[in-house]
Amino acid sequence: MAHPGITPIVMPKWGLEMREGTIAGWLVDEGTRIAVGQPIVDVETDKISNAVEAPDPGLLRRKVAKDGETLPVKALLGVLAEPEVSDADIDAYIAGYVVPAAAEGDDEAPSFAWVEVDGIRVRHARRGPEAGTPVLFIHGFGGDLGNWLFNLDAIAESHPVIALDLPGHGQSDPRLPGHTLADLARFVGRFLDAIGVPRVHAVGHSMGGAIAAQLARDEPPRVASLTLVNSAGLGPEINAAYIDGFVSAASRRELKPVVEQLFADPSLVTRQLLDDLLKYKRVDGVPELLQALASSLFAGGRQAEQPALELEGSGVPMAVVWGEADRVIPASHAQHAPPGAKVKVLPEAGHMAMMEKASDFNSLLRGHLAEC
Repeated sequence: MAHPGITPIVMPKWGLEMREGTIAGWLVDEGTRIAVGQPIVDVETDKISNAVEAPDPGLLRRKVAKDGETLPVKALLGVLAEPEVSDADIDAYIAGYVVPAAAEGDDEAPSFAWVEVDGIRVRHARRGPEAGTPVLFIHGFGGDLGNWLFNLDAIAESHPVIALDLPGHGQSDPRLPGHTLADLARFVGRFLDAIGVPRVHAVGHSMGGAIAAQLARDEPPRVASLTLVNSAGLGPEINAAYIDGFVSAASRRELKPVVEQLFADPSLVTRQLLDDLLKYKRVDGVPELLQALASSLFAGGRQAEQPALELEGSGVPMAVVWGEADRVIPASHAQHAPPGAKVKVLPEAGHMAMMEKASDFNSLLRGHLAEC
């Protein structure tokens, strides 16, 4: 049921697997004038919590969802409407609202695909339009493509998007193609060959940023632009206690204080997030390969390789985004970016800046892509 004067606020779909969310609390009162992008209600998922932002400006006339209520994706949370829209019209709109079939239609196409690369089975996802140079998202050490859950759909509105689980991570096979950044970057190139993609805008987080930079260094024609997020490869220091703690943690009690170091707001670390990480770390072969990677790339709290420092004069457009409160890799490394790179340090964000400041990050990335 549509009404020209009413704008619905709905449960967002964050990430490829989200089916529902729980209302953690409204941030504004009924009668508040709302600006575009203003956070209006906190929603918790089984992965992480985040704020729903206003899709349009308007007056918040009605809160429909109640605190603590769990609702499916696209369910009606609230209503924006100007004063001339009557309460009766709003009541009728709410009563007639039906969760759009598109929320279920997303399931008609598989969320993920698999491809075999050099004998390693790789999980990946593709979204967005078919035309244009795809944006390739590369996660970090111990992560998976779910680390981009607040970013993929936002960028896929205007660009083809690809995200993968690196070998030995997520649901890809627990094997590595080698232990160096060159090995991993070469594998990413072979992955792109396997799915028929010759050139990408590479976006890398942490270790994934160093892999993306290595790919740009080794195969410049393959990388249309580079976006590094709290990236390895721009300086020598890295938090050895975090790396060693992540590798060795074998219980929720051991893992929780380690994972909390990833966020400026440690309350974002949910029980489900910890359980998912422990499930991954208990896969045969994963502890050993994480240790092998850590020993090769980050032994003794030092980064063995810093390919992003070698990109000056490469001609690859570069943006560097960092969370100011990063406790894993110092935010000061952002200032080591080659001349000409766009650099933005986000306050109130830690190592997972693309999650904690998703709206800001997505806006920065869209702007960078538009200029490339």
